[in-house]
Amino acid sequence: MKKLFTYALLANFLLMGMASMAQQAPNKIFKDKQLVTISKQSLQDKIKGGWAGQTIGVTFGGPYEFKFLGSMIQDYQKLEWPENAFQHYFDKEPGLYDDIYMDLSFVDVIEKYGVEAPIDSFANAFANAAYPLWHANQVGRYNILHGIKAPASGYWKNNPHADDIDFQIEADFAGLMNPGMSSTASKLCNKVGHIMNYGDGWYGGVYIANLYTQAFVSNDINFVVTAALKSIPSQSTYYQCISDVIKWHQQFPKDWKRTWFEVQKKWTNDLACSEGVFKPFDISSRVNSAYVIMGLLYGNGDFGQTMEIAIRAGQDADCNPSSAAGILGAIIGYDKIPNYWKKNLYQIENRDFVYTNISLNKMYQLGYKHALQSIVKNGGSVQDNTVSIIYQAPVPVPLEQSFVGLTPSIRKWSGWANLPFKDSFSYAFNGDGIAVTNAMSDEWNANTDYEFKVEVDLDGEKEIVLLPYNFKKRKTELFAKYQLKEGPHQLILTLLNPSTIGNILISDIVVYSNKKDN
Repeated sequence: MKKLFTYALLANFLLMGMASMAQQAPNKIFKDKQLVTISKQSLQDKIKGGWAGQTIGVTFGGPYEFKFLGSMIQDYQKLEWPENAFQHYFDKEPGLYDDIYMDLSFVDVIEKYGVEAPIDSFANAFANAAYPLWHANQVGRYNILHGIKAPASGYWKNNPHADDIDFQIEADFAGLMNPGMSSTASKLCNKVGHIMNYGDGWYGGVYIANLYTQAFVSNDINFVVTAALKSIPSQSTYYQCISDVIKWHQQFPKDWKRTWFEVQKKWTNDLACSEGVFKPFDISSRVNSAYVIMGLLYGNGDFGQTMEIAIRAGQDADCNPSSAAGILGAIIGYDKIPNYWKKNLYQIENRDFVYTNISLNKMYQLGYKHALQSIVKNGGSVQDNTVSIIYQAPVPVPLEQSFVGLTPSIRKWSGWANLPFKDSFSYAFNGDGIAVTNAMSDEWNANTDYEFKVEVDLDGEKEIVLLPYNFKKRKTELFAKYQLKEGPHQLILTLLNPSTIGNILISDIVVYSNKKDN
């Protein structure tokens, strides 16, 4: 009996060795369908680390969001980490946590209807949620509410913000519930990510999700970053940008600022986002993903340094450290996140995120539950103390490219709120595309479902555009059209139902042309 007990102990020891093999062998190469066994404790710890890391990262970066555009935060500026940071934002600025509560919208759908829920379930939950949205999310919501269903709602011809960061900050759940299972995570991203994004914007979410899948099987950051990139087609500009960051890190391993400058020189050429064309503002998924990867690679596993680099790179300086800290948190696990960064996290772990009925503690439980379900569904198994995962090697998702051949030519600034549109407006231009941005007077205070109707006449072809007055439902571009025949065009806008409720404000006009003399 004692001998059998000894054998049992030995077998258990070997099993636990296999369980931690992925974390202890940084150079291990995993094969598709290879059995990877990890402990339940490690699985739970990594899921908690992923969700807690996101929350810490966005809280740390909150004060710097889009304060540094095309400029890094210099070393002499200390990044503050106040004692009451979590409680402050939960009480005073809960909208900071859009990185989290957007994820939770989709988690809630999975909890109610399962991962096989149709795309409309995810799209309708997203479109009818109470939270405000911006950029690709906002256009995606408008499209869904006006009959353009997913995935068409995220397609670049219907969504001028298709390459923006939106799905990138919302895809964490897809990776955290699919440990080591790249194809399953990518499949879920295909369903959810095309609600609001396409092309590079979609790839940002696919890549982030795949970084999480690899975080469960390796503690080697270089492996995680490079293995996950195999989920992106190499022909895409997104892949090329991230591949460049990896290459520049190898060339300049101790100088993240040199890599930052290389990214600025080669990849900061936003084409379609109405706030970024001809401006230093850059909310593209491609560039902000580059900053995430810079944080991970140059942070060298140091939790604070990883976040700090992602913040100091600028632009979306709360979402980027949130992604980087979430991924690193999943790699090292919740227990190994330094207490300095977790201090006072307990104060809000039982508090629901705004617009949800889910707290961090509840998400830790849901994440673990969904991960176990996915492991079994994909051929793995659950034992008393361990789980066995059928590893899915990352393979490229289909190639998508937005705004092909698009070249910004002119931006006409009307001045914010300087051009109320009360009757009709005409604009002649030479080129092959145009985008007209708009806003509403006093839109943030408008609790109304009123929609303006605008007749758009482009070269004699007419359509009616509906413009909700309420910011939560509004359309960011009054009109956008690409791939026109290069040459002269006439745009005429006619307001069909003016109202005393307020005014439409035409903000800017961006013209596209491939002729250098236009």
